[in-house]
Amino acid sequence: MSQTNLYKTSSSLEKCILVAVALSSQKKWITEENLQELEELASTAGAIVVDKIIQERNKYDPAFFIGKGKAEQLALQISEFEVDLLIFDDELSPAQIRNLEQITDIKVIDRSALILDIFAAHAKSREARTQVELAQLNYLLPRLTRQWTHLSRQVGGIGTKGPGETQLETDRRLLRTRISYLNQELKNIEKQRLIQRKQQQEFIRAALVGYTNAGKSTLMNALTHSSVLIEDKLFATLDTTIRKLNIDGGIPVLLSDTVGFIRKLPHHLVASFRSTLAQTVEADILLHVIDISNPMYEEHILTVDRILKDLNISDKPLVMVFNKVDKIDSESLIAKNQLKYPNSVFVSAKKNIRIEKIKKTMYTTLKVRFKEKNIKLSYQQSHYLQKIGEIAHIASTKYGEQNITVQVRIEKENELKFNNLIKKISP
Repeated sequence: MSQTNLYKTSSSLEKCILVAVALSSQKKWITEENLQELEELASTAGAIVVDKIIQERNKYDPAFFIGKGKAEQLALQISEFEVDLLIFDDELSPAQIRNLEQITDIKVIDRSALILDIFAAHAKSREARTQVELAQLNYLLPRLTRQWTHLSRQVGGIGTKGPGETQLETDRRLLRTRISYLNQELKNIEKQRLIQRKQQQEFIRAALVGYTNAGKSTLMNALTHSSVLIEDKLFATLDTTIRKLNIDGGIPVLLSDTVGFIRKLPHHLVASFRSTLAQTVEADILLHVIDISNPMYEEHILTVDRILKDLNISDKPLVMVFNKVDKIDSESLIAKNQLKYPNSVFVSAKKNIRIEKIKKTMYTTLKVRFKEKNIKLSYQQSHYLQKIGEIAHIASTKYGEQNITVQVRIEKENELKFNNLIKKISP
């Protein structure tokens, strides 16, 4: 359920105006860049941007965000250009949306609603669709007005109203019921994921992270010789894709590609998609993909770093993969970043340039992090396999006539715990 659906046929594309506020306490170029990104988001959603407006203010107006006078000016411009939609770069309160819609007489949404609309169009798996709907309903609940009285027809009908309830109260109750159901659905999906993780425990797991449109899916295809969807759009990838590859040393790795990051990704959306990002959170190594041809690549690096910090995974082993080197003509730019990021690789996923170097760098990065050991268990001790798997990666298990030979990879921080377990097994 989305407040707006911008995905339409080419004959009925919505015309929109983008609006941002540049506070006196903030550098104006930051607002301009954020607005440029909002234009890309609007384009991804299928809207036609007819104008971009930056209003300079000391603080946000609590009633109209941009001030009543500016809102009235905007209403005249809307009439002139026959605009269908206003998109604001910052999150609006329910009262601000209501006031702006009354004065302009058209639909008003903010960055969060726009991103959710794009997510809804790109969600394919049961998990992604559930997460999108949950995020949309949580966004909608405090913004609920009488325009949403159609909700009762979707969820129930006769017998759904409580005695004496207004339609608005009924709609809120129906939304909360649906939110509760979706939360339970995600818990059920997570249980299934835990089973899958146990089946995959013998593999080292790697995750592609990076700014949206940095070329993660193209790199996934180049590394694993697969055919993941590639589109030149923001958030082309929303569902987690997992493929297998072998890095140097013949080590099998499960590589996952998830949703890209952007500046000003609302914090509540990161929280809503935490289970989609589970592959990233649980990965043994991260590949941070950067589009080095983008003039804003340094800002993109900082954005991704901030989100990794929010997810409490900024300390994981990480390889910086500077992609799209075929689009630049500057050896000094590469030299500068090689010096700044020693554990980095410079590649072109599209042109298949230096892809093997990534696998070598992953191996050397992991080799420092892990220790490999072989242990033998009697068949009477086979129940210890589960405990071993909780502490270390089980690379292989060979069943002989009298013993089970287990090859394990242990993270250095778990080495003491592992050794203590082995002492219990072989006193």
